[in-house]
Amino acid sequence: MSAVVQLQPEHCEALLRFFQELPEGDRTFIKEDVTDPATVQAWTAGDDRAQRWVAVDGDAVRGYVAVLRLPGWSDHVGEVRLVVSPSARGSGLGRELARHALVQAVEAGRTKLVVEVVAEQGAALALFTQLGFSGEALLRDQIRDREGRLRDLMVLAHHVQETWSGMDTVGLPEALGEEPG
Repeated sequence: MSAVVQLQPEHCEALLRFFQELPEGDRTFIKEDVTDPATVQAWTAGDDRAQRWVAVDGDAVRGYVAVLRLPGWSDHVGEVRLVVSPSARGSGLGRELARHALVQAVEAGRTKLVVEVVAEQGAALALFTQLGFSGEALLRDQIRDREGRLRDLMVLAHHVQETWSGMDTVGLPEALGEEPG
């Protein structure tokens, strides 16, 4: 059973192994070079613009989630980034990580969350939709995979105030210490 904990320096090696063991196709859609030790180490340096967590099982990382606060006039918005080990997909770990990130982002004052999902990733789209995210934009031919094929990118958004009643169904008000609506 995995435990979701805040990313700490002692998780760097295991997180690097996690990213290095991902199929090449999965790493295609991650914005940073997650196989670079400097990138992962920098994440533990106390960046106040990001909250990051890992799902650990013993000394192995099974999942990673982050909420990055957007800069400037969009600093009320958090961008969610989620990656789950192929061996843990379908187990509910992705939902647990996404839910954890959503609760923590709301507690940190984010009033809107966004996530970018490759249009063909049906499971990811379903996961975020179940958590109250809805389609906000379809960016056609926005990204290029490792084979050079162009892919559509969907931007989903969760407007905290507008979706509060929907959050009742997934138990978020209780997690935030609020009474259900």
